[in-house]
Amino acid sequence: MPASPHSTPTHAFLDSREGLQLAERVIEASMEGIIVTDADTRIEFVNASFTELTGYTREEALGQTPALLSSGRHDAAFYRAMWQEIRATGFWRGEIWNRRKSGQLYLEQLTITAILGDDGKPSHYAALFSDITRVRENEQRVRRLDDYDALTGLPSRRLLEDRLALAIRHVQREKSHLAVIVIDLDHFKQVNDSLGHAQGDELLKRVAERLEHRLREDDTLARLGGDKFLVLLPMCAAIEEATRVARRLIEAIGEPFLVAGQAFRIGCSLGISVHPEDGDSADELLRNADAAMYRAKHEGRNTYRLYRADMNQQDIRQLALETALRDSVESGEGLAVHYQPLVERDSGELHGAEALVRWHHPDFGDVSPGIFVPLAERAGLIITLGRQVMRQVAAQLQAWRAAGLNPPQVAVNLSASQFWQEGLVEEVRELFAEFDLPRGQVGFELTESVLLDGEQRAVTVIQGLRDLGCRIAIDDFGTGYSSLSYLQDLPLTTLKIDRRFVQRLVGENNRGSAAIVAAVTGLARELGLRVVAEGVETEAQLDAISRYPVALIQGYLTGRPLATDAFAERWLTRPAGTALN
Repeated sequence: MPASPHSTPTHAFLDSREGLQLAERVIEASMEGIIVTDADTRIEFVNASFTELTGYTREEALGQTPALLSSGRHDAAFYRAMWQEIRATGFWRGEIWNRRKSGQLYLEQLTITAILGDDGKPSHYAALFSDITRVRENEQRVRRLDDYDALTGLPSRRLLEDRLALAIRHVQREKSHLAVIVIDLDHFKQVNDSLGHAQGDELLKRVAERLEHRLREDDTLARLGGDKFLVLLPMCAAIEEATRVARRLIEAIGEPFLVAGQAFRIGCSLGISVHPEDGDSADELLRNADAAMYRAKHEGRNTYRLYRADMNQQDIRQLALETALRDSVESGEGLAVHYQPLVERDSGELHGAEALVRWHHPDFGDVSPGIFVPLAERAGLIITLGRQVMRQVAAQLQAWRAAGLNPPQVAVNLSASQFWQEGLVEEVRELFAEFDLPRGQVGFELTESVLLDGEQRAVTVIQGLRDLGCRIAIDDFGTGYSSLSYLQDLPLTTLKIDRRFVQRLVGENNRGSAAIVAAVTGLARELGLRVVAEGVETEAQLDAISRYPVALIQGYLTGRPLATDAFAERWLTRPAGTALN
């Protein structure tokens, strides 16, 4: 084949030289950083973009290894895997964190290629990299926009559905409940029409802030779009818990808003669905809560509805009962204290009495303490109720003493909320002074659960009450989290054996109860504590308890709880059988 006129050695040399110059210009103009190392990874060449991206000059980089840029974020296993792949394939591509000369971290997309020599072994390595930090930040921003509402910063519907699905799996394992509350603002369109969309957006942000402040830490508040919000209550023990939250949210939204210098009120309609009763999936729960919300709108607005009609009826009664109890607790009307005697086992003499609150309402009649006391706990009324009882007891004791009677010590039951409130000891001291009661005229009973997780703090409170002469009894001993340590460490005076142990002393299969009663009474005697047997209803039970060192009896056999006048007539016609202290 004839030689090409353009393939002379001179032209080949010129072409090669121009090609190299062109390659150098391309490398220098590249927006990517380029590093070339020898076989031992010592840097032999870097381009201008390397300096621009890393801050290191060519002179500072030459002779160094790429470890110069190490961020410290990757462990040895990461680099070991990288080099294993390069040796196996001659190539590696991935993302890696490196550090600029200034110390700033950056994320780079890195490609490393092995350049083979004539012997087939790597003679050099070439690395190309670009800074993708901003790219990843923008991607995260986009993902955040998908997960969070741009206006309020609340989780979006997509993120909410993920959390709801996760919460459903959790409660299914725990065999518990969760609740979903859909919230839609009433007449929000009028706000946009009258104030403009900018002020409407400002109002939505204020609404979100108020709603968040009325929720617990584990609850999720999301914005579904427009003026619709959703609350996830991931652990909801009872439907009353969800309805209490709903009422709090309605109250929060009902307070005046100040936007653009103008004060105005809006309302909201809420719908509640509960897992598993109202659905097993996130879609079902959301759809049913939405349906309940629209029913709330159709039935008057600014209220809530449960998805199931039967639950609505139950909740309406519960809400009416709570409202009535709140009125009674605040006014004292309908609340009365009955007194159950505590008597000496052997003599039958009156030793003391337990104050038991009773509630009669004109619409609901006599409401059992088993209903209204837990309701008071849930509704946040228990401290006020406890104070009402204490004041009624103190006033009655004062009246009896003024009438020339000699009332015994009266024990008042303290809830956990009341026991742990600040200033309980001072409150009792002031009560004694206000009603001119002698030391120890009022004592207190606590359940074991009150002392959970607070034994050390309880010492201070109980000792403060003991300094006022008050006797302190542990009620229903043996049924909760009985602890020998608190019997030794707390300045208690009395143990009350729960009625279940007393009643099981009679009849077959009484061995377990007999052993428990024997152990408790023996321990109490060694610790210098009085023991009360509760729930003694028959002569057989009284005979059975007589085998143990139990000095005091309380139960229907020796005396039922009596109203004030009946108790005085039966028990206070003569001085009490024992001294107060």
